[in-house]
Amino acid sequence: MGVSVTTSEQGPVPVVHVQGDVDVTSAPSMREAIDALILAGHRRMVLDLTDVSFIDSTGLGVVVGRLKGLRRSAGVLTVAASHERVLRVLGITGLDTVLDVAPDVDAAIAAAAQTAQ
Repeated sequence: MGVSVTTSEQGPVPVVHVQGDVDVTSAPSMREAIDALILAGHRRMVLDLTDVSFIDSTGLGVVVGRLKGLRRSAGVLTVAASHERVLRVLGITGLDTVLDVAPDVDAAIAAAAQTAQ
């Protein structure tokens, strides 16, 4: 399955929406979308993975790399994820303790906005 990556403004922070499987071939699209927001000056954003049912180590590497970059500039990356397989991968890797993970986009936006203050 391919991946679709779009961005939107939903409230106080931009959202990167990802649909499909995030793997070695599709992870660069996600990275490019996040990087474009960072280059545009955004330091707080939401990564919407609610329509992702699979993410491999390459996709996780993109998330971790962008999180580190944002944190260096006092930024925030909040992840919205609800699929059991994605949540399980985040838990097994321990990323659920490093990332702010919310069950849906609205909760992720609220968390990112609150963290921003």
